[in-house]
Order: sequence, then C-alpha cells, then structure tokens
Amino acid sequence: MKTTIIGYPRIGNLRELKFASEKYFRGEITVAELEAAAKEIRLFNLNLQKDSGLDLIPSNDFSFYDGVLDTAFLLNAVPERYTALGLSKLDTYFTAARGYQGEKGDVKALAMKKWYNTNYHYMVPEIDDDTEISLAGTKPFDLFTEAKENGVKTKPVIIGTYTFLKLARYKGSKTAADFVEQTAAAYSAILAKLNALGAEWVQFDEPSLVKDMTAEDIQLFTALYEKILPNKGGVRVLAQTYFGDVRDCYKELCSLDFDGIGLDFIEGKQSLALVRANGFPKDKTLFAGVVNGKNIWRNHYASTLEILDELKQYAGSIVLNTSCSLLHVPCTLRNETKLAESYIKHFAYAEEKLAEIAELSAIADAADPAETDAFRRNAALHSEQRSGRNDAVRAKVAALTDADFVRLPAFAEREKIQKARFDLPLFPTTTIGSFPQTADVKSARTARRKGELSVPDYEKLIEKKIAECVRLQEEIGLDVLVHGEFERNDMVEYFGECLDGYIFTEKAWVQSYGTRCVKPPVVWGDISRAKPMTVRWSVYAQSLTDKPMKGMLTGPVTILNWSFPREDISLKESALQIALAIREEVLDLEANGIKIIQVDEAALREKLPLRKSDWREDYLDWAIPAFRYVHSGVKPETQIHTHMCYSEFADIIRDIDDMDADVITFEASRSDLTILDVLKENNFRTEVGPGVYDIHSPRVPSKEEIKAAIGKMKERIPAEKLWVNPDCGLKTRGTEETVPSLKNLVNAAIEVRNENS
Repeated sequence: MKTTIIGYPRIGNLRELKFASEKYFRGEITVAELEAAAKEIRLFNLNLQKDSGLDLIPSNDFSFYDGVLDTAFLLNAVPERYTALGLSKLDTYFTAARGYQGEKGDVKALAMKKWYNTNYHYMVPEIDDDTEISLAGTKPFDLFTEAKENGVKTKPVIIGTYTFLKLARYKGSKTAADFVEQTAAAYSAILAKLNALGAEWVQFDEPSLVKDMTAEDIQLFTALYEKILPNKGGVRVLAQTYFGDVRDCYKELCSLDFDGIGLDFIEGKQSLALVRANGFPKDKTLFAGVVNGKNIWRNHYASTLEILDELKQYAGSIVLNTSCSLLHVPCTLRNETKLAESYIKHFAYAEEKLAEIAELSAIADAADPAETDAFRRNAALHSEQRSGRNDAVRAKVAALTDADFVRLPAFAEREKIQKARFDLPLFPTTTIGSFPQTADVKSARTARRKGELSVPDYEKLIEKKIAECVRLQEEIGLDVLVHGEFERNDMVEYFGECLDGYIFTEKAWVQSYGTRCVKPPVVWGDISRAKPMTVRWSVYAQSLTDKPMKGMLTGPVTILNWSFPREDISLKESALQIALAIREEVLDLEANGIKIIQVDEAALREKLPLRKSDWREDYLDWAIPAFRYVHSGVKPETQIHTHMCYSEFADIIRDIDDMDADVITFEASRSDLTILDVLKENNFRTEVGPGVYDIHSPRVPSKEEIKAAIGKMKERIPAEKLWVNPDCGLKTRGTEETVPSLKNLVNAAIEVRNENS
C-alpha cells in the first residue's frame, strides 16, 4: 500500500522560520539570508519524509506566511494598493499579510480568517471587477524543481480552484462564476508547466467541498474542472478534501476526470457510508485519510486497519494518507526532553506520524496483520488505563440542571443596574486584555523556568510591570483598565498550568498565522481547578486605580478548542469540566472586589461543524451553555465581557447574543466592520465593541481613521451600547506601536463623544 501526507509543518522544528522572518521584518537579515533559512527547512522536511519511506512527498506546502496568500500571488489576484507601493515581490507579499506604513504609503493588510475548523488563520484574497486571474507566479514550479535537484520527486500541492474562488472576497459586482474562464485557464497553465517539469502527481486541495454546497456551488465546481482536467496531459491529478465529508458532491466528484480522490475518514462523518452506498471508481486511486492530522494521540491500528480492509472492497487502488495537513500538529517529539515516557508513548507529532504511516502500510500488507510486532505493541498501548480520572468532577457535571445555565435577573434589568454602578461615558474605551510582552518579561519567565530567578523576584517584576501598565492606561485616558497579563505565557497554556488534568509540552509549537506560533496544552485527564489562577494579579491591579479593572479569563470552549483534546470522552464533557473550573475563578474574582470580568471565547466559532445540520447537536447545544454556566452565578451588578476574533459570526449571531454576556468585543477591523450590519439586522441586545484597528499589523492607525470607524459603528448600533477598543490583545505588538495607537483611540472616542453630547 503506497503512502503519502497532505502537507508538513513549515515552521521548522524549533520555529526557525518564525525567527528568521521576524529578523527580516526588523531589517536584521537580508532577503538572501531569509531565503537560505527557508530552504534549509524545506530540504530538512523533504529528506525526513524521504527517509521515512513516504511514497508521494508533497512540495509547495511551504509558505513564508500563508498558502492561500501564496495562491493569490500565483494567480495575479493581488490588490493594486499593494503593487502600487513599488516594493519588491517579497515585500509586497508581506505587505498584503501585515500591512505597511512608511515612506511609500500607508495600507492595511488583507482580512484574516480561521481556516475552516482549525486555529490556523488564512489571508482572505480580494478580487475586484478589474482583477485578471492568470498564472503570474512560479513558486510551485520552483519548489518542485528545488526538491528534484536535491533527489526528491514530489507531488506539488496547490489550493484548488473551487476552494480559492469560494474563499475569496469579491469587492465589486462580479461573483466567482464570472471568473471561471480565467481561473480554469490559469490552472490549465499550471498543469502544463508541471507536465513539462516531469511531475507525476499534482494535488489540488479542495476542502470547501466538505461544506454545505448549493446546486450553484456544484455547478461552479464541475464547470471549473470540466475545463481544467482535459488539459492535464500526462500528470495525474488528485482532488484532495479534508475536515469533513463530500456528501453533497460525491457523485459529481467521482464522475470528473480526476486520477485520485482524497477523502477524510477521521472527520468525515459520512465518508465511509458514501463509499459503501455509491462504490468508488475503479479507474481512480482512493487517498484514504485515516491518520489524524489534527490531534497528537497515537493511531489505533486495529481501528484504522478495519477501515482500510473495508475500503479495499470498493477501491482498486488505495494510498494511505493523513486526514489533513500535518500543519496542525507539532513537528517532532525529539525535542520533548521533560515529559515522562508514560506520556510520550501516547503521542505522535508530525515526524512520528510519518513512522505510523510506514508501520500501517507494512502491517496492511502483512499476511496476518494482527500477528505483527508493531500491531501487538500498538494494541497493548491502547489497552492501557490512563491516569487522571476524577469522579467528583464527573459527578458535578452529571448533576447540572437547566437552571444552572441561566443568569438572573434578565439582561435588560442587569444593564440598568450596571449603567448606574459604573457611570461610564458614552463610547467607553478599553483594551482586550494583554499588553506588549517585552523582552524583560520574556527573559524573566525563561529565567524562572530554568531556576535562575526566584519566584519572589519574578513576582516582584510582574507587580512592577502591572503598575507601569496601570499608570500608562491612566495617562492615556482609557476608561476600563486591564492588568496587562504579564504573568501569562499564553491565554490557554497559562490556565492549563493552573488546572489539574492538563499536561504541558516543551517544544510542541504549531503555526497559528504567519510568524505567530502557539503551544497547545494537552487534556490528559478530568479537569478541575487546582488553585486560584488570576485573583492575586487582578486584585493587585485594582488596588492601584480607582477606575474599573477587568479580571481577565479564557472561556471553557476556547481553552478546549486551543488544546489537544482527549479522544476517550466527548468534547461536551471536557468543556463542562473546564466550565466548572472557570466558574470557580469568576466567583472568586467577584468575591475579591473585581466588578468587571472578561471571559474570552476567541475560538467559539472555530470548532463549529462545517455543516449546518451538525451545528446544534454536535456543538452549539453544549458550547453556548458551557459559557453561560461560567457566569450564571454572579451578581446583577457584576459586568461580564467576552471577546471573539477572526471568524465568520453572521450565521451564529443569535447564538452569540444568547451567551448572555453584558458586553462583547469582536475582531472587526480587517473585515471593514462588516459585522455591524449583521448586528443591526439581528437587533443584537448585548453591548458591543467592534475592534476599531488591527493589532496584527505593525502600522499605527490615525485618530481620523479610528473616528471614521466609530462613525460607521454608531450609524448601525445605538451609541449607548457601543464600546471602543482594538480588535484583539496587544501582546504581539511593541510599545512603540501600542502607545500612539491607544492615544489615537482615546482621543478619537473623546471627540466623537463630545460631538454627540
């Protein structure tokens, strides 16, 4: 049985790409040095996959920032505001990703959204009526040639034409259907070029096929490939899907002249049923996604072989594959030097999944798979009873009733009570929570971890930073303050460290967007609060000011979604266990005098099933109650905030309102505040702060720019319900950007406030 993967992590085992890119942004290295660092990562990955015995090795899965952005540049879909700056090709690319502010001009970055149901973010292509889609770049061909010259024959990977057009944002009157001819011609040219270079397979990634498809969507998909596939020449074309099943277009997909079809048998709820009911074309190769590309637990060989054995009844040729790109898991366990073997043996990162694929292939080809040593070792591992059970926590979850998820009194009455208590001005200003994590904070955290700095000395530094942050916010004139979160390494990992049931990795970095990497903790057992997590720092910060100080927490759904979850219990059970712990912290903060508590659910939308028919039972019916339980026990005068970012909120806006928070802040600046219309149409009752500027870009917004954003807001939302804030936390920004940005924000709010008085 041949083997492949959909893609491999591109950050480098120790985040080498992140550090090289950031040095380039700071002007510390040249383009040549950045390119050299990138090439070293690519060749290392290629040789690793080659040495593992992988048959079809992907190329062009590498990106300096994002694969969708790469595709936009490949297809000439680059807005003129970026090309008009006259920058180099690479700097134009980074400008589209990060924005630009300098002597050549001032432009915002492209919008950024979550990649389907993952914590990875992609850059949203913009297509206007004047866009001429054509083959304009060389990256897939350059990387295929680079690999070939280094002794590795690869399978080039490119975002599929249907998915690209569905992900794009159309700025004029034209729609995706208007670009069929141009896009099909561009993809035909891609195939011609790869033919000339000697490629045997090319992989077109089409994850949008697993979403709900209308008749028009199916027509768009078939129209594109009916024009492209006749031009494939000698190269074999794989239509690769992932993150779900293709129930809406399975027959059309099978009828097109693809040589291979990649199906996800991990997240694809109906993938196996589709094959059973409809068969599989004998003239095509089935790329079976049976190794989980999103989670870190060892594959259960017996279950996987059972699926493969059944698929052999329908498919004449099967390639063993991952369920999605390994971009979503860490690179290698070899850097985990501190985790006990009792944990390590249960994990498989990207490199280890290569070994699992090789073992599965060998076992599948054995005369008696169950008698192989690898199968026996795997069976023994999965028969072990893991530690971490907490019967008291399980009993609490089981005892929850409907009344536990309802906060009283109702929203309208609470709103009046809180308006009287806080007496905030019109358009109150605040931030989302974190302030810049400066070098001294990061070095102190490292020194404490290594035992080079005592806990008391470390905590004195944190107190000093909090005091400086409070003074800065008072000087700037913000109305509701935060303590800056200097004690936190990450908004999820920090809380995981304070909860029983979690374990923590050392180097398990995963790319979130661009140069931003996260290190998700692992849910090992039942979750409970080991100790107060934030009370000390919030109380200390409040003691320094007469202004309201927000207590800052991460919500249960986001903590779960940004962790590697268990697979032996349901996500609902895990979420409610975490909700129990966060509720305890909320009540502790309230008891210690914290009057405003923000419980961030940045990732609420992230794990929403891709098909609407699965939304309620599989997710919303427990995710929304989990958040409500966290704050249902607080007093009416305690104000509950939450925050969400980089997702499509329109289709669940009523559910978000039903979270029953008092104030919600949204990331909205990169999408030009388009969420405002949705809030207005749905009579959104919660007070709201759509982000007025983009913190993921290094540019400083002007006062006038922020005033214009507030103007858009108050045209659609009642002024008494509006807050003014950045679109996300400020930890990744520098002080030199943060301070002038916040000053402009406050001054803009004051001017608009005065104009409305």
